[in-house]
Amino acid sequence: MTPADVQDRDAARDAFWRLRLAQPQITRIWADRGYAGELVDWARELLWLTLRIVSRPKGAKGFVVLPRRWKVERTIGWCMNARRNARDHERLPQHSEAHLNWALITVMPRRLTRKHPAPRWTNKSTPTS
Repeated sequence: MTPADVQDRDAARDAFWRLRLAQPQITRIWADRGYAGELVDWARELLWLTLRIVSRPKGAKGFVVLPRRWKVERTIGWCMNARRNARDHERLPQHSEAHLNWALITVMPRRLTRKHPAPRWTNKSTPTS
């Protein structure tokens, strides 16, 4: 977590560095165009991370589902279903992180063990008829 006056792109170096230390098996990251530029080279040269920029298709108008990005948005939605994560009540970032982990720990077993997986294009947990 960073102060509101820090851009995500500026905080990304620290986040990528921590990611590399905590999860060295991760080698590829997808990001939007706000992370393009020297950050791509920095991640590749210093951390051996491949930072792929996901851009909107040329000529697209209005809302467009971008590859890889919808998975992030969907996962954030799952986390926000846990009522405590909908607001920032915690004093320390570690507490917020623990609650996010707890929310995903409760979501993933349900999704992995359901009898009828939802179609890939929907977020519903029940099959459509």
